[in-house]
Amino acid sequence: MIKAQFVIENNTSAVGLFGRRDEHLRIIEEACQVQIVARGTELTVTGSKPSVDRALAVLDDLLKLTKTQPFLTPHDVRACLELHQSGNGEGFDALHDDVVQVTARGKRIVPRTLGQKRYVDAIRENGIVFGIGPAGTGKTYLAMAMATAALKRREVSRLILTRPAVEAGESLGFLPGDLQEKVDPYLRPLYDALYDILGVDVFQRYMERGVIEVAPLAYMRGRTLDDAFIILDEAQNTTPEQMKMFLTRMGFGSKMVVTGDITQIDLPEGKMSGLKDVQEVLKGVPGIAFVYLSDRDVIRHELVQRIIQAYEQHEAKAARSEPKGGGRHPAAGGEGESGPGPGDAPGRGAAVEVTEG
Repeated sequence: MIKAQFVIENNTSAVGLFGRRDEHLRIIEEACQVQIVARGTELTVTGSKPSVDRALAVLDDLLKLTKTQPFLTPHDVRACLELHQSGNGEGFDALHDDVVQVTARGKRIVPRTLGQKRYVDAIRENGIVFGIGPAGTGKTYLAMAMATAALKRREVSRLILTRPAVEAGESLGFLPGDLQEKVDPYLRPLYDALYDILGVDVFQRYMERGVIEVAPLAYMRGRTLDDAFIILDEAQNTTPEQMKMFLTRMGFGSKMVVTGDITQIDLPEGKMSGLKDVQEVLKGVPGIAFVYLSDRDVIRHELVQRIIQAYEQHEAKAARSEPKGGGRHPAAGGEGESGPGPGDAPGRGAAVEVTEG
């Protein structure tokens, strides 16, 4: 057992690093199997030498982060711990130095996990990128940030954002208003992200000039989209025919990002998801990348991560208990398959990128 001292420059940095009621220190203690005692701006770290060294490295990285992000979150602490555990501790600075966009309120948008970093890099390097993973992993928001950044740099002349108007248990025919009013509720998450990134005034100005178009997927048929950044959200609710239709809209000077979660398919029973199908159809095609995000990339409330893990465990247990040849458990949301198909995303914690060739 050894003891080591970690000194912090000022009280402001200490408050941001320690967290509320020293919450961040408790997280580091548990993960590194050390004891941390705080006295003012000085920490004493006790444990085995490898454990203490790891804890000190994590504390050092987090302290650097407080210079640009004064108040850290538990997720920042866990992300740093995970990077060091995987041997990628040196990548923590690269994550937070990779500023994708700055919002209207001055907030820096950066990838906050290795999976998100792979996702952002894949968008930069490929013409079409599929971001597949559970809710809260930043698939849509990061794609929006990359799109608005490309627009500001004049790499594209317009943004086109679309979603299929399909939701569990609902029908457009029962909603009031004309077609545009019927589909607006389905497109609301896209509006919300753009409001946050661009600000309401800039967003409305772009909409009036036709620089930004937000429309249901059905509006894409028959078009060729040149010089545009095109995002298809909630792609798990497309059919294979709709997916093919969308992908073949791509024109010269354009980039496409397709996002979705294959565990939340709302298509009628028996309908194949275009997002599941496309993983086999386009596997290995140059210029197309598939990036899989997992519960480790969830940036929302900590409970969201726990919920995703609980559902995964429940579905795995249900799949093991099914009779051989039986249909897939209803909780899995699939199309009567037994267990995951060949195009399914990897399991928990397997953020994998399939790139060119």
